[in-house]
Amino acid sequence: MAGRNGRTVRDLRRGNRTAVLQRLYFDGPLSRFELGPATGLSSGSVSNVVADLVADGLVEEAGSVDSDGGRPRTLLRVAPDSGQMIGVDVGETRVRVELFDLALNELARTERPLTAQRYDADVIAGHIREGVAEVLAARAAVPERLLGIGVGVPGIVEHTADRGAVVHGQTIGWDAVPLERLLRTTSELPENVRYFIDNGAKTLGQAEMWFGAGRGARNAVVVLFGSGVGACLVTPEVEHGRAVEWGHLTVRVRGRRCRCGAPGCLEAYAGAESLLARWREAGGRPPAGADEETALTAMLAAAYPADGGAADPVALAVLEETAEYLGAGLSDLINLFQPERIIVGGWAGLQLGTRFLPAVRRHATTYALRHPADKVGIELGRLGPDAVTVGAAILPLADFFTSGGHRPAPAPQSPLPAWRTALRERTPGA
Repeated sequence: MAGRNGRTVRDLRRGNRTAVLQRLYFDGPLSRFELGPATGLSSGSVSNVVADLVADGLVEEAGSVDSDGGRPRTLLRVAPDSGQMIGVDVGETRVRVELFDLALNELARTERPLTAQRYDADVIAGHIREGVAEVLAARAAVPERLLGIGVGVPGIVEHTADRGAVVHGQTIGWDAVPLERLLRTTSELPENVRYFIDNGAKTLGQAEMWFGAGRGARNAVVVLFGSGVGACLVTPEVEHGRAVEWGHLTVRVRGRRCRCGAPGCLEAYAGAESLLARWREAGGRPPAGADEETALTAMLAAAYPADGGAADPVALAVLEETAEYLGAGLSDLINLFQPERIIVGGWAGLQLGTRFLPAVRRHATTYALRHPADKVGIELGRLGPDAVTVGAAILPLADFFTSGGHRPAPAPQSPLPAWRTALRERTPGA
């Protein structure tokens, strides 16, 4: 039966379960007494919801705490082993796949390096499929426990009714790649295991806002600084964040050609790929055959010698120019969105780290309007290089909370499905 506002009793129960699960997840362990004011539910509703969640195996006891003169109160928490998520980061140099429990403790991981044909869509889909099978086998996990598989990718992700998630990745040569359909048609997982595909900057933003440097902020921008650059905007109106193609903001008319094909993009000056290219063009010598991460490490060592020796003036000049471009780019985010925090993440951002950040802050303040610049804090992300993978795993977790902790019903399976055969072959003694 639907009420005056159109909500049914089922909607109300689901909302109550969501409220209790989220408060226990982010603020737990908590007692039933504490859950009332934390969720706005009556004591009777809290007791009923907790009983349901305990019966479903989602909530468990976590010790007790003394009360004021009464019986000790039992503490409750979300049971970490009651569900699992997989996070996938389709990065610039590798595809990383990680299996997490419900508390986002890492259970298993694998990586697939990307080589010459690194962004061939079928190759990427194969890496994801094989990585998922490997992490499941490593823990003898069963897909029925999966809440879903989150995937962070470069580019714009469009969610369509007929083809699922479609990726428009101009910088990697993807023109409307139906990635979700590719994964689904090559998957050996049950049909009720969902894929959640989104922009990598958005998954980074999700992770930092839930567990990292963005926690507690209402209005923030999380910047991904890797081979290219991107950003995720989080506001009260866009709670889970929106990816913005910040790297393709024009910073110089008729400037350097970006890998997207347009001239003068921020990414053509501030991305790690272009930073290293400008170092080479100016006479710098990255290690022969080195990948981008190794080459950037060498550039930093040349510009800022650990032994206190003379700095390489070419490397230092390119890095200082890059800091100015990044600061100018951040000033646009400050003027447009007036965030209270800007968080810099991504492997290159973290590698450049605290040595680079003061110059970026200085240039951002110089180029931005004074009032919003005075109110923003600019800091490094706190979750390290795995933040995109963690954020990808959060996508199915957020959906799980929204559903009140209800899993999709399992699809009918043959007596011995292919995925179980694969797991038996990979698991000794199974």
